[in-house]
Amino acid sequence: MINKLFLPVAAVLAVMLAGCASTCECSKEARPLPCKITKAPFGKTLDGKKVDIYTFHSINGVEARISNYGGILVSFKVPDRFGHMGDIVLGYDNLEGYLTNSPYFGAMIGRYGNRIANGKFTLDDVKYKLAVNNGPNALHGGLKGFDKRIWKAKIIQNDVGEALELTYLSKDGEEGYPGNLKVKAVYTLMPDNGLRLEYTATTDKDTVLNLTQHSYFNLAGQGDILGHKVFIDADKFTPVDDTLIPTGELRPVEDTPFDFLQPTAIGARIGQDDKQLKFGNGYDHNYVLNHPAGHLDVIAQVSEPTTGRILEVLSTEPGLQFYSGNFLDGTISGKGGRVYNFRNGFCMEPQHFPNSPNQSDFPPTVLRPGQVYHNTIIFRLSTSK
Repeated sequence: MINKLFLPVAAVLAVMLAGCASTCECSKEARPLPCKITKAPFGKTLDGKKVDIYTFHSINGVEARISNYGGILVSFKVPDRFGHMGDIVLGYDNLEGYLTNSPYFGAMIGRYGNRIANGKFTLDDVKYKLAVNNGPNALHGGLKGFDKRIWKAKIIQNDVGEALELTYLSKDGEEGYPGNLKVKAVYTLMPDNGLRLEYTATTDKDTVLNLTQHSYFNLAGQGDILGHKVFIDADKFTPVDDTLIPTGELRPVEDTPFDFLQPTAIGARIGQDDKQLKFGNGYDHNYVLNHPAGHLDVIAQVSEPTTGRILEVLSTEPGLQFYSGNFLDGTISGKGGRVYNFRNGFCMEPQHFPNSPNQSDFPPTVLRPGQVYHNTIIFRLSTSK
């Protein structure tokens, strides 16, 4: 059975607005904000540019820390069923780790999340060549994608108190992509323990765009994630070739290890003799979500039995990349010196499908002048009894 917190979006918004109405600080009142943000230095890049970190302090004790370098979610501290706080995302204690050896820990991803075959696509009869940085393919925006850029940051007021607005201008030709692309990303820590990320973007030239968020979660805080139970609201997934590029097929999950329509432990079938699992060394596949693209819905849920923590993923996107941390290999020492071993974290990346610019049957990813790109992602935490 799915957790009772799977509420319709309208009901969720009603609850959030009611909470805001009762707790938000009006312009001239002294009541505490549901979320307060503080700013501190986080270090310097290799070329000496200053980077800051912003700490979100929720009125109910939840804390998130986000850097303007890559929009990285550095930590996300939430309670377990006993009220004990714990950090549920992988990463580093300082900026240096993210600069030198990070598999996209916690980062905002662009211009194009996931893979583009052979780093090539054609748009309006013009051929574009991208940096190849993942075998023969382009991955997550190239050699210096949005995850490795310093974003302009400012603390703003929105519907639930303080939020963090990050903006970046990706210039025409950056990493091979056409168009001057203006991107805005707003992080908000919600009263219901949801971390909301809202993207908007515009361009002055036809381009392709696929933005996502790449946090590695471990709801227990440490150890492998094989006991976490996963639900994904998808009847189909996109099988891949041996370089993890979708073949173009939309394959039913029924009677395969990719069926998470009922909550199932990540480790229950990950070792099966399945060609797709072998290609990904586990789960590293895009799911074709059942919900209408553009609607903000719960698309996935992950629960961890020992802590009782529950992660719900809400998105407006048509796809979800589920990744089971198959390339973590014990060579990274993260927060507190903790070694991140094989499958010590999982990712839920709402997105458009990989390689869509080369697959005419996939949902389109073209953004044209005059259009506004919208994408909302929410990671919402709760606990079971």
